Amino acid sequence: MVEKLVEIGILFDFYGKLLSEKQYSVVELYYIHDLSLAEIGEELDISRQGVYDILKRAVENLYQYEETLNLVKKFFKNKKTLEEVYRLALDVEEEARTVDNKRLQCKVNDLKEKIRKIIDINQEGF
Repeated sequence: MVEKLVEIGILFDFYGKLLSEKQYSVVELYYIHDLSLAEIGEELDISRQGVYDILKRAVENLYQYEETLNLVKKFFKNKKTLEEVYRLALDVEEEARTVDNKRLQCKVNDLKEKIRKIIDINQEGF
């Protein structure tokens, strides 16, 4: 159940703005603010069944967007690749230290900083 909540939260982060206003509100209130269907119904002045139907359709849409666009899959694949490149840069930095190559150490340090910036930018919101 927790995995599903996290998965829908990630999909919502990526694709939430593609939902209708009402779908966006229902998903946000249910998954982010942890309101019950009845509470959401009161808040939005619709029936509990109406909330359920909107929520179900919105979640289906989020999964459909991912199936079509694959942005979440690409994001995590890129993140993994960047982390691997960062680890390689650490290895090269260590190798440069053992041969006492200051110029190479500086270049590797610059590379590490740029990779770290990309990783940090990609982490925003997660």
